[in-house]
Amino acid sequence: MYLGESITIIDKVLYITSHRNSGAAWGILQGRMWFFYVITIAVIIAIMYYLHKEAKGKWLLGVSLAFMLGGAIGNFIDRVLRKEVVDFIHTYIFGYNFPVFNIADSALVIGVILLMIQMLRDERETKEKTYGENGTHHS
Repeated sequence: MYLGESITIIDKVLYITSHRNSGAAWGILQGRMWFFYVITIAVIIAIMYYLHKEAKGKWLLGVSLAFMLGGAIGNFIDRVLRKEVVDFIHTYIFGYNFPVFNIADSALVIGVILLMIQMLRDERETKEKTYGENGTHHS
C-alpha cells in the first residue's frame, strides 16, 4: 500500500490505512529515535524483571506483562529496522476519528488494562486481609 492509502473494511468504522509514525502515541516526540531506543530497552528489561520476580503464581499479572512486553518489542523492531513505526488500523469510534495504530499498540493497551485489573484485585485482597470481608478491622 502507498502511504496514506486506505482500504475500507467496515464503512465509517474500520479501515486499513498505511501510516508511519516516527514518534510516540499520537505522533508526539517525532524523530527522537535514540530516546525511544533507550526508553524501550529500559522498559523491556523492567518488564522481564517483573515477569521473573513478581508474576509467579499471579497469572493475570503474567499475562498483562506479556502483552506489554510483546507490544514494546513489536514497536521496537519497527523503530530499529524502519526508523519509524508502521501503523495501519484506522477506526472511527462513535464518530471520533481515532489515531491510526497497530497490533503492538493494541497489545500495550490490553496489557495496561489487565495490569490495572490485577492492581485492583491486589488492593481488594489487601483490604480483605486487613479489615475482613465484613469491613471490620482485625488486629
